[in-house]
Order: sequence, then C-alpha cells, then structure tokens
Amino acid sequence: MTSSELVPGQFTLVLHTHLPWLAHHGRWPVGEEWLYQSWAAAYIPLMRVLRRLAAEDRRHLVTLGMTPVVTAQLDDPYCLTGMNHWLANWGLRALEATTLGDPLRQFGVRERAEAERALDDFSTLWAHGGSPLLRELIDCEAIELLGGPLSHPFQPLLNPRLREFALREGLADAQQRFAHTPDGIWAPECAYAPGMEIDYAAAGIGHFMVDGPSLHGDTALGRPVASSNVVAFGRDLQVSYRVWSPKSGYPGHAAYRDFHTYDHTTGLKPARVTGRNVDSDAKAPYDPDRADSAVDGHVADFVSHVRQRLINESERIGRPAHVIAAFDTELFGHWWYEGPVWLERVLRALPEAGVRVGTLSDAIADGFVGSPVELPPSSWGSGKDWQVWAGEQVADLVQLNSEVVDTALTTVDKALGDTDTPPARNFVADQILRETLLTVSSDWPFMVSKDSAADYARYRAHLHAHATREIAVAMASGREEHAQRLANGWNRADGLFGALDARRLPRP
Repeated sequence: MTSSELVPGQFTLVLHTHLPWLAHHGRWPVGEEWLYQSWAAAYIPLMRVLRRLAAEDRRHLVTLGMTPVVTAQLDDPYCLTGMNHWLANWGLRALEATTLGDPLRQFGVRERAEAERALDDFSTLWAHGGSPLLRELIDCEAIELLGGPLSHPFQPLLNPRLREFALREGLADAQQRFAHTPDGIWAPECAYAPGMEIDYAAAGIGHFMVDGPSLHGDTALGRPVASSNVVAFGRDLQVSYRVWSPKSGYPGHAAYRDFHTYDHTTGLKPARVTGRNVDSDAKAPYDPDRADSAVDGHVADFVSHVRQRLINESERIGRPAHVIAAFDTELFGHWWYEGPVWLERVLRALPEAGVRVGTLSDAIADGFVGSPVELPPSSWGSGKDWQVWAGEQVADLVQLNSEVVDTALTTVDKALGDTDTPPARNFVADQILRETLLTVSSDWPFMVSKDSAADYARYRAHLHAHATREIAVAMASGREEHAQRLANGWNRADGLFGALDARRLPRP
C-alpha cells in the first residue's frame, strides 16, 4: 500500500485547553505568568495555525476542548491588558538580548521578531478576547468545541447538586461566549464514576473523553455507556504516547528548544535540549534549522504510526476503526516550542497520506461506535484511578472541599428560601458558589500530588475556602451588609463567570 492510498477508519486529534483561575492571584513563579506564557507560546500560535488552515477551506480539523475557566481568562479585560503588557515586555527582553554577544545576539534577533509578530496578532485579533476567534472557527466547522463544568472540578468526588450546577452553568457559559452549546465535553481529568452518564444525558451531553485504560485499552470505537446513549471516547495511548508520555516523546529530542534552561539576564530560553543528562550550563545553542529538520522527521513518524494503527485496529475489529490522539493544548508551544509547527504539518500530512481526519461528532455521525460498555471509576492521572485527587497526600484537601461545599450549599439554600415565589437574584449567594467552585478546582490536588508548586496550590485552595466561609458566616448570622461588602471585595479578584446565578442551583 502506498502512502497516498486511503486507509480505513478515521483519526481524531483532541486538544484539552485548561489553566486554573490565575488572574489576581500572584505573578511569579506561579500565577499570572503561567497564563501569559501559555497564551503567548501556545494559544496565539494555535489560533494562527487553525485560522490559516480554515482559510484554505479545511474543515473538521480538531476537536478542541476549552474549559470555561480558561475562556473566562482569555476574555477578561484585566487579563487582556496584562497580556498586552507581557508581550511588550517579551519584545524588550528580546531587544536586550540583541545587545549581548553571540550566540545570544542572534537568538535575540529571532526572538524579537517573534514577539513583535505575537503582539501584532494580539492587537489586531484578540482585542475583544478569545471567544470571537473561537466562534469563527466553530461557525466555519474548522473545529468541534468540547465544553466542561465551571472551574474544572474533579466530578466523582463532588456533591451531586454542585456537580450538576457546575456542568449546566459551564455549558451555558459556552453558549454565551460562542452562541454554541457543546454536544460533548472533556470531563475534567477524564474522571468518571458510574452513573455520571445519566447526568450527562440530562444536561444534553452526547459524548465525553476517557483515558484508554477506562475502556480496557480497546479504544478503536466510541462506546455508549451502560444503558445510555452517551458515548465515551478513549484516548489511544499507543498513538498519544508517541508524541508525549510520562517517560518519553518528541519534545525531548536533542534539537528542540529546552524548556527548562533560561538565560538569567533576559529570561529567554536560548538553548536546545542537547541531551537527556546534559547540565543546563552545558546545553548547546538553539539552532532553528536543526529543529525544523527534526519536526519533519517527527511528522513523518507520527503519520506513519497513525496509518499503521488504523490498519491494524481495523483488521482486529473487522470494521473501520477510530484512532484518537489527545493532549493538553499547552504542550504545543508552551512545553514544546516547536509543537505548533509540528501540529500544522501533521494536519496537512495526514490527508495527503490517505488518513481521514475528523472530529468526535464526525465519528458518531459516521458510525464509529461499538456496543455498550460499563466503565470503571477512572481518570487519566497516575494509576488511571482517582489517587491523584483522592489519595493520602491530598486527604486534607478532600476533607476541606467536603466541608466547604456543605457550608456553601446550606447557606445558599437558606438565603434563597424555599418558597413558591422566585427569589430575586442574590449577588452574595452567587459569590459564595463562585468561591466554592474555585476551592474544588481539580488543579489544586493535582499540583500537590505531583509536587508542582504544591505550596501555591494549597494556598489557593485554602484562600477560596476562607472566602466561602467568611461570606457564608456573615450571611448566616444576618449581617447582610457585611456579607455584601465581603462578596464585593472577593469579586474584585474572583469575578469570573459573571452570569453564574445561584438560583439555578438544583434544589435539595
């Protein structure tokens, strides 16, 4: 079979875009800097790639998950102003590098051009936030949008009332931003507990992502869950891990820009990986031509691997198969500098190699769905179970979440009353739920379990828990004016999801 001949089945690339709420909560080393780095290195280049491909009338390219908390930041006026300043500062740091000796001077020239291009893109395309750009891509069917619940909570451990509220409000948030309600979601952390498919069906969700082991490694078809019509799609680890796994992947190639090595004068990253065990001060200078050649090699490798996987899986199941590669969006550009270039070349090369590319919705429409399956409790974290979010290391956070949610629900129920007359909107109750949702973000236990800025993660969880309790205590004790002042104060930092309405919280 020549590479141009069609292979059976369909390939889907799923990207999961998520950061916790970072605005107003620290800058460096963890905080807003994380948002601005990801925006500059991943989101702006990704949008550039997708817009370029869409302009060529290419459709159904990517299934793009956008969590409500990240889209809130991409649309937030404070974040937009901060991002503009960050990009301008990047250009100044690159300009400083051009005044230093080679090879940093040469690197600075290239980096300054890149910063100026990003700033120009941002000024002309992003002035009103990310949502208008995403809506264009949705409207022209370049992408399928996946949504998710507000604040990205670990759903299996969440009180069912708050879980339903977070999901429905998250879908409503997408409808407001994009004039489009997602048919599918990226379940936070790909976490599943038996029965969640019933909640999904009730919310209008038709499909969601799980990790490969949740389907016992058989990801060749989407599978309806239990007795529902809700389809679970599994990440093909054999293909996904080709790009990036806990132990290896393309970004570790010697030619690629090294993520961890900084020039301490400018804060730029002028070195290449060089070797797995090479100290930072011994890293070789970055060579864009060498990196570009490596990208071509990795595009060819990935396309070949996808082709063969489709052929093998189709033969194994006796019908055309579906192969899904899924990654965090931030891999492409933020963690792996060359990732956006690789992505564009892959999306061009796959059809040329006879591989049909489509979205998860395409897979359902075209019948890449098998027999029903009973899914186990699972996630895409270490061990593929719940240990990252429910293990001993984070038992205190699990307990904190439970207590805070109980306090919030009790207080909000009392504030809204139990009458036949619809209550007026209650800004204080809204802020209590907003702070509660930020408390239960799955990011905090993940960061603690992975020992990645664990102190910051614990600080954030306890900060939002404190905010919830502080407002709730004032409200419960009848000090309504004080509760209003507290809610106003916290809202200045945590004013995301402006349409959040506590009156839509399911009744007990």
